[in-house]
Amino acid sequence: MYLLPRPQRDRKLGIRSKQQLFEQPRRNAVETNVSSGALERVAILIDGSNLFSATMHLNIKIDYTKLLHYLTKKRKLLRAYFYTAVDSTNKKQQSFLLWMRRSGYRVVTKEVIQHLDGSKKANLEVEIAIDMLTLAKYCDTLVLLSGEEELIYAVNAVSYQGVKVEVVSLGLTTNDSLLSVADCYIDLEEIKQNIQ
Repeated sequence: MYLLPRPQRDRKLGIRSKQQLFEQPRRNAVETNVSSGALERVAILIDGSNLFSATMHLNIKIDYTKLLHYLTKKRKLLRAYFYTAVDSTNKKQQSFLLWMRRSGYRVVTKEVIQHLDGSKKANLEVEIAIDMLTLAKYCDTLVLLSGEEELIYAVNAVSYQGVKVEVVSLGLTTNDSLLSVADCYIDLEEIKQNIQ
């Protein structure tokens, strides 16, 4: 399946067609920054539940300071978001989230909802997608730590705005269509020694 972005508005031209959109040259953020001498600007968005599942599979404990430094590399970090479901009665989780906030992450939470079958869940894909689209105009690269299928359209839309999208996730659980719209992919299994 190949995804196409929605037509975008231009104040002078009105709505551009898909063909006009594809004829526009895609901005290469790395080349632009190298020639200007400025650091590449990066925003990092971490799907907490997706990362938690990956760490359980890999049997590792994440050092979130190391993770932030590894994903930033030698780029200028604009924002680092951490999205997670919360249980307000869980004091250990509340303490962890306070530490995350103090360590440079912007924590986005949603209360856990218990379904009739007993399962608990809080989907944060909409929040991640909206933040990706909002941040796209301010950064050269977006690092998305998630393998969720629901984010394919948002990744594709951001990519067509000229922003490089790096997907970081566990290869075994990552949606193939998400990989096909990303500019770069990093498997957590290959970098686990750098982030634990």
